[in-house]
Amino acid sequence: MITLLAKCFIKNSGDLKDPAVRRRYGSLCSVVGIGLNLCLFAGKYLTGFLCGSIAIMADAFNNLSDAGSSLITLIGFKFAGMKPDKEHPFGHGRIEYISGLAVAAVIILMGFELAKSSVGKILTPSAVDASPAAIGVLAASVAVKLYMCSYNRAIGRRIDSTAMRATAADSLSDAAATLMVLFGMLIMRYTGIYVDGWCGVLVALFIFYTGYTAARDTLSPLLGQPPKQELIDEIYAITLAHKKILGIHDLVVHDYGPGRLMISLHGEVSGDGNIFALHDVIDQAEKELKERLGCEAVIHMDPIETANEESAAIRRGVEEIVKQIHSDITIHDFRMTAGEDQLEMAFDAVAPYQTERSDEELAEEIKRRVSEKWEGCRAEVSIDHEYVL
Repeated sequence: MITLLAKCFIKNSGDLKDPAVRRRYGSLCSVVGIGLNLCLFAGKYLTGFLCGSIAIMADAFNNLSDAGSSLITLIGFKFAGMKPDKEHPFGHGRIEYISGLAVAAVIILMGFELAKSSVGKILTPSAVDASPAAIGVLAASVAVKLYMCSYNRAIGRRIDSTAMRATAADSLSDAAATLMVLFGMLIMRYTGIYVDGWCGVLVALFIFYTGYTAARDTLSPLLGQPPKQELIDEIYAITLAHKKILGIHDLVVHDYGPGRLMISLHGEVSGDGNIFALHDVIDQAEKELKERLGCEAVIHMDPIETANEESAAIRRGVEEIVKQIHSDITIHDFRMTAGEDQLEMAFDAVAPYQTERSDEELAEEIKRRVSEKWEGCRAEVSIDHEYVL
């Protein structure tokens, strides 16, 4: 159904890299979610009223709160698409993450309420309406919720939306809760044993875990997480396709929400080249990154020596030294000056975050080993950490 609606209401529905198309998918799924939850509310409330089942009527109001969750997601996509302004020069894209976090909070609250009511049922068991009508409406509710989980998860994966994935998790937890209620009904109907309270506790634990994972997935981009390897590979491929750019380091990707990326990096170029020609190459690389990735890109031009074989040989020796200290350490911005009395060099060493030594200890260790290999050498070492993992 979502695919059909997308073809009808979303222009260029196949162009998922277009931020506007992406937001329309999110809005469409949210509107469908609101509609289905309102239908479930109406059907369950009417069935519960006619059957005299308080449990089904309570579950109906749970679906009404789910419609509210879909409304939160809809508002999130609406505000995330607002253009940058004076107060928010990088746009409002992170509102989508906040809406996903709000949905995760609703999931956790639902788990708490279910756990509380389930413990009450364990302490004071009571009969549950197990009429065919009650069983039928709950079974239909499970089917609808599983369908909602399916399309929210599929679209969330296609447009890479944490808010949509959180909504999918919400639908899955609802389906699990209703399924356990249905399971408890059937056991009571055919055995007379009251197990709905224990079933509720199990579902509550599942819902807590679902809420935790949804919150984790939405908090990570808000706090700042490394970009996906596919994006890193694409940045390298686009930039290094310009032959005069010999290497890349200090790559930083700032995520201000879906479709709101800021990329900065250092591009190594030959120090013997024409500075104006090299500047044109850097400009072209920035322009291509913006066109193909939909981001703002800034490339700092870093000149390196390419014709000095002695400098190149010493750099290789320094690279061997840092690899002996830790296999993941790399160096860049290598500069060497041969004075009258001593050799001087300066470089940045990029180290992993998890190392046994502090940055100061690591720098001193590198300096010590360099001075042992090249007697009398004076080295200036700066320790960096990668922003991409």
